[in-house]
Amino acid sequence: MQASLGWGLGCYKFSLYCKPPAETPSLALGEDIAVQAEQLRAAQCLVRDLINTPTEDMGPLQLADAMQTQADALGAHMSVVHGDELLSENFPAIHAVGRASEREPRLLKMEWGDKHAPLLVLCGKGVCFDTGGLNLKPAAGMRLMKKDMGGAAHVIALAKLVIEYQLPVRLLVLIPAVENSVSGNSYRPGDVIASRKGLSIEIGNTDAEGRVVLADALAYACEHEPDLVMDFATLTGAARIAMGPDLPPIFSNDISIANELVAIGERAEDPLWALPLYQPYNDLIKSRIADLSNVGKTSYGGCITAALFLQHFVTEATDWVHIDTFGWNQTARPGRPVGGEALGLRAAFDYLKKRYGSA
Repeated sequence: MQASLGWGLGCYKFSLYCKPPAETPSLALGEDIAVQAEQLRAAQCLVRDLINTPTEDMGPLQLADAMQTQADALGAHMSVVHGDELLSENFPAIHAVGRASEREPRLLKMEWGDKHAPLLVLCGKGVCFDTGGLNLKPAAGMRLMKKDMGGAAHVIALAKLVIEYQLPVRLLVLIPAVENSVSGNSYRPGDVIASRKGLSIEIGNTDAEGRVVLADALAYACEHEPDLVMDFATLTGAARIAMGPDLPPIFSNDISIANELVAIGERAEDPLWALPLYQPYNDLIKSRIADLSNVGKTSYGGCITAALFLQHFVTEATDWVHIDTFGWNQTARPGRPVGGEALGLRAAFDYLKKRYGSA
């Protein structure tokens, strides 16, 4: 299985704008292996395609269209809350981050499964481009920001696998889809914005926007009393400094879940590494004038303070997993061309198969 999957991933070419130099060869396999390998390959290549597509063709609307395409193919139901509806439907943090763009912010929702089955919620950061907002990124930092919707790409692909394998769950996929742009109505450093959960957020830096939009999505997820909430996000540069680009850190409010995911990732050759939700670091995201700050008082432990920020929007009774993925190959290696990449996808899916079994 691993060899056939690796072979298939090695044949990948992103061909939206130019034709590949040659036709992709096919691999003859036994039917059982062929079906499983193709489903995994297609899911991982879907992540690659979504991330590799430039923002001009993958803004919030196009991301919604891509999710709708998958929902239609899989027999799932999709709905969208967009623009000022985000305010009337009580998603103020998503609206605040996305309001500066001429492309309306959106919350994308996809639902599938038996209403009596345990509820699995997948949340993905869908920042389709991140300028940094008024805390503008330098040119080098902005160059790859088409990939800042990599978390959304991962959960769309993970949902595809869950449905194709008919896992016995009730699935809810949530993607806050925005562009973090600069205009006269950009949210500002020093602003205090509302959130769905009722916690006020002081904006220490407008470039820490992913955790802000995920806050509303996670709060909404927990209102439905889920069995498990799993989020993917290209959330922090601090995670790359700590772990490098290939090893996503994973956080969970149940350390046994995090450790199990690490072990499963090792077997699946899709590595993860558990980092702690070290509660004393909550002092670093305290605000003098609001319930929370969206950035820490120092740069130390940045991926931990980001995860702690998210934890404030998750109910204590809810099993929760947060994966801070890079979503990108910086250098070409066998089976891994430069560009968008699914990191943590197969490990997460293998964990879900083990947790829920098969239909």
